[in-house]
Amino acid sequence: QVQLVESGGGLVQAGGSLRLSCAASRSIFSFKTMGWYRQAPGKQRALVAVIASGGRINYADFVKGRFTISRDNAKNTVYLQMNSLKPEDTAIYYCNLITEFYVSWGQGTQVTVSS
Repeated sequence: QVQLVESGGGLVQAGGSLRLSCAASRSIFSFKTMGWYRQAPGKQRALVAVIASGGRINYADFVKGRFTISRDNAKNTVYLQMNSLKPEDTAIYYCNLITEFYVSWGQGTQVTVSS
């Protein structure tokens, strides 16, 4: 299975920005979907944004217009640019990859937005 390593989390004030990165241990060319989920304390893990191999992108309603997902196949990396952050965006953000044969998760990166 491919290993996923997230980075870029941290503490930011409301209205600020962060860019998360998810580096895969090998080529992501054959993936079905790759994306980001988040889990806040006491809540279930929820989809944030996902990009399919053909380029189709889906965003959760609560991030539309603020977050942008992108990928760089040459670097085996998917990014999540997060702008206009709100305290309710505070969560652990997980990278996810789905292929025809398996699902992989990263270890998560903490994002904390202060008011």
